[in-house]
Amino acid sequence: MSTRLSGRLSTRLSTPGFGRLPARLPALAASAALLVAGLAGPAVAAPSAPATAAAAAAPAVNLATNPGFEIPASSLADWGSVPGWRCSGGPAEAAPTTVAPHSGSSALAVTPAGDESTGECVQTVSVQPGTTYTASAWVRGKFVFLGATGGTDRPTAPAWTESTNGGWQKLTTRFTAAPGATTVRLAVHGWYQQGPFAVDDVRVDGPAPAPATAAASVPTSDKVVFFTVDDGWQTTPEAEQVIAANKLPITAFPLPMAAANNPDYFRRVTAAPGSSIQDHSVSHTDLTTLSPAEQQVEICDARDSLTRLFGTAPTVFRPPYFAWNADTLQAAANCGMRTVLTADADFSWGASNIWHEGTLSPGDVVLLHWTDTLADDLRRALAAAEVAGLKPAGLASYLR
Repeated sequence: MSTRLSGRLSTRLSTPGFGRLPARLPALAASAALLVAGLAGPAVAAPSAPATAAAAAAPAVNLATNPGFEIPASSLADWGSVPGWRCSGGPAEAAPTTVAPHSGSSALAVTPAGDESTGECVQTVSVQPGTTYTASAWVRGKFVFLGATGGTDRPTAPAWTESTNGGWQKLTTRFTAAPGATTVRLAVHGWYQQGPFAVDDVRVDGPAPAPATAAASVPTSDKVVFFTVDDGWQTTPEAEQVIAANKLPITAFPLPMAAANNPDYFRRVTAAPGSSIQDHSVSHTDLTTLSPAEQQVEICDARDSLTRLFGTAPTVFRPPYFAWNADTLQAAANCGMRTVLTADADFSWGASNIWHEGTLSPGDVVLLHWTDTLADDLRRALAAAEVAGLKPAGLASYLR
C-alpha cells in the first residue's frame, strides 16, 4: 500500500467522524480494515481455498445480475434503481451512462454525493457452499474497490486501484462461499472525497446453481391444500377478516410496488403460522419474451425488494401468467429460488376451476388474487377443501 493511501486511511479511521459512518456501509469498514492491516498494494487478491471437486467439474458462468448495466429499469421498479443493483445514494449518486462505456452501450457512473459517501453499489449473488468464485469488474477512476462479503468463508481482501489514469482497468478477486452459505454480497465503491468513478462488465464466475424445480402441486399424502394469492393491488379488509377468522396460512406472491404500497397489510395477512411472502417478478411481464439476463433482473430485483420490506428472502417464484421456460428455471435458481410454482386449481374472480379430475386432491396448489372478490373466493376455496377432506397448510415448509 502506498504511504499516501495508508496515511489517508489511518487518519480517517482515527478521526471522530469516521466512527459515525452510515449503517448502510458495513462492508466498507471491513475493506478499510483489511487495507490498513497491510495489503501490499493495488493487486488481485490472493486465491481462496480450492473449489469442491463437484463444483470444479461444472462449467463456470457469469452469475452477476445486469453485469454490463445494459438492462433498463422497469416502470414498476423502485424509483431510480439500477436493475440488479442497490446503490447507497440512489439516483442522486449512481445511474447508467452511455458515455464511453468499457463495452456495449452502457456503464455505471457514480458520483459520491458528500464527504461521507463512497458511492457503494451492491447486489446479492447466489452461490454454492464451499465453492470458489472469481469476481471481476472494469473500473475507471481513483480509489475504486471490488469485494465480496456476507457469505464468504473468511474475510476476503477487496481488489482496488489507486488510479486508472483516465482509462479502464480490470479488478479481480477470488472468494470461497462459507459452508452453508447460499449468497454473498458483491460490492463496488469508491473512496471518500476521491470524485466520480465508473464500473462496467462485472463478472462473478463459477458454477451456477442447479435449475429450480417446476411444480404445479406438492407431492404429499398429507390431507392438505395450499392457498396462494398473487399481485397485491387490491387489499380489502374483508379478505383480511376471512384470513384472520380462519387462521389461514397464506402464501402471498405480491409485486414489489404493490407490497410497498401497504406492507403492514401483507404482514398481517401472512401472520398465521406457515404463511410466507414469495417472488412474483418486478413488472408482471411474460418472462418467456425476455432474455435470460432480463429474466434474472425481474426475479432478483423482486427478491431484493421483498427482502428489504419483510426481512426474509423468498425461495419460491410464481411466473406471471404461468409462463416460463428453461431460462426461467435457471434465472430463478440464480436468484436463490428453489421452486418455480404454478397451480392446479384457480378460484380467482368467482371461479372454481380444478385442472384435474374430481375434487381438490392432497398437495393441490390453489391460485387466487388480491382483488375485491378475494373474501368470497377464499370462502369458496375453503368449502371446496372441506368437501375434499383437506385443510389449508403452509406451502414453504412442504417445499424445503
